[in-house]
Amino acid sequence: MRLVVVLSLFALISGAVFGQSTDTAPKFEVADVHSSPQTSQPGVRGPFFSSGRYELRFATMVDLISMAYNVDPEKIAGGPNWLELDRFDVFAKISGGSNAESRRRMLQALLAERFHLVTHTDKKPMAAFALTAGKHPDLKESSSDEQTGCKFDVQNAPNGPPTPGTPIQLPTILYTCKNTTMEAFAAAIPNIPAAGQYLNNLLVIDQTGLKGSWDFSLHFTPKLPAGITTTGESIPLLDAIEKQLGLKLEMSTTPMPVIAVDRVDRKPTENSAEAMKSFPPLPTEFEVASLKPSPPANGREAARPDIKNGRIYLPRFTVKNLIQIAWELNGDEFLVNAPGWLDSDRYDILAKAPEGVAIGDLTPSRTTIPVNIDALRPMLKTLATDRFKIKAHIEERPLNAYTLVAVKPKLKKSEPDARTKWQEGVLPDSKAGKNANPSLGRLVTCQNVTMAQFAEMLPNIAPGYLRTDVVDATGLEGGWDFTFSFSPAGALQFSQKPNTDSGEASDPTGVMSLFDAMTHQLGLKLEQHKRPAKVLVIDSIERTPAEN
Repeated sequence: MRLVVVLSLFALISGAVFGQSTDTAPKFEVADVHSSPQTSQPGVRGPFFSSGRYELRFATMVDLISMAYNVDPEKIAGGPNWLELDRFDVFAKISGGSNAESRRRMLQALLAERFHLVTHTDKKPMAAFALTAGKHPDLKESSSDEQTGCKFDVQNAPNGPPTPGTPIQLPTILYTCKNTTMEAFAAAIPNIPAAGQYLNNLLVIDQTGLKGSWDFSLHFTPKLPAGITTTGESIPLLDAIEKQLGLKLEMSTTPMPVIAVDRVDRKPTENSAEAMKSFPPLPTEFEVASLKPSPPANGREAARPDIKNGRIYLPRFTVKNLIQIAWELNGDEFLVNAPGWLDSDRYDILAKAPEGVAIGDLTPSRTTIPVNIDALRPMLKTLATDRFKIKAHIEERPLNAYTLVAVKPKLKKSEPDARTKWQEGVLPDSKAGKNANPSLGRLVTCQNVTMAQFAEMLPNIAPGYLRTDVVDATGLEGGWDFTFSFSPAGALQFSQKPNTDSGEASDPTGVMSLFDAMTHQLGLKLEQHKRPAKVLVIDSIERTPAEN
């Protein structure tokens, strides 16, 4: 999970336009479609493609339609209530050449054939930010022969977590675009790192009226948890766009083109006999791998992970990082008998995946995980085991866990046909906004969610607070709609303890924990108990790794 989080910070940009009709669409040579296995980290992964092998994991039907038609998930309307709940894996083979567009058309054909998906284009009023032009836009018109695209850089990035009471330099996001239209810029803004903190995860639409392509750059600072003392000027994103570019971002409700779902089957048609034998288990070893002690940081800017074309570079990884990723451990409490040096010894890992393994790279959209961690994990496990001579076993031990109970529920009964989902940000009819109080940096809206589903979702909603499964004991039946806002777990260490009697967070930081928010905003409570959970017990490990 830590690897996924680290790599997702460097996500780049991707526009969105509707795909083409499936009438003349090419098809996958063979495809295996099945329900995704249980995981503690649900979230669409992929698509990944290498040497004719296509992989897409843990995708909801909304994810599948979004990728097939190259459209934002928010622009998919209608359909049954499970559209954002059930998850599927798609493994496919492609003979001959292909590109991103032809693979999208292949996915369109697969959805029509295996799920009997039927859609049509429509328009729907949606909450969004409108990008408008001021009187004097500060943009330079591009020459037609310039390369098109945008890139970002992070300046003054901290090398580690801040120390309470110690000022840190505000990092700056520098975003530069060349030969870029305003339509493309507007579509890309939500993908800029740290931009979602200011946009409540809403889309941005172009209403500048500016034609042609432009060169420009802007810089802004991300929001940091309340209570962190900083040095340097704070530059909010919306201010940066207005003062540096002469443009404005303003809330708007605008009719937008959407894909409306008319029909889709919940269960795909059966896989063919050929598909069942066409996808053997993935390799468990890298083709070649180097593991070397990391040089001292000495105040230098930290090196970034780099994954592309099967080449993997992971700088300054601790041995604990390596073990937790390889064995899919969701926190320190799941690792037993770990020597202290696992947290201090750091290594640079450089490896090459075998041909045909689609590892992915660092160019995802804002809704996908960029690295095929499921393919990478078994190879990292072999690397760790071989180099550090690890002997370990899995056993069950009692760990802190939570049970969801009802106190004085403050929930609204849902329409039974509404989609079952949770999402970050503000719905159009919501009066609350997480920007109203910067300390409440998380705003979660749930729609048509049963309490059993909510309990299952909670560790994914708030992984900083919850490491183990949550059990529902509310006794509440049916689906519910509700919204709650709380502070990120990292913000608590910089604050006073919240006032749990009044429901108001303590001054001066205004933070509120997940547990207080659940009680005071929803009338629910998370009670802590001990429950058996699977842990990795290290029997023996050598500190000096084997030679490359």
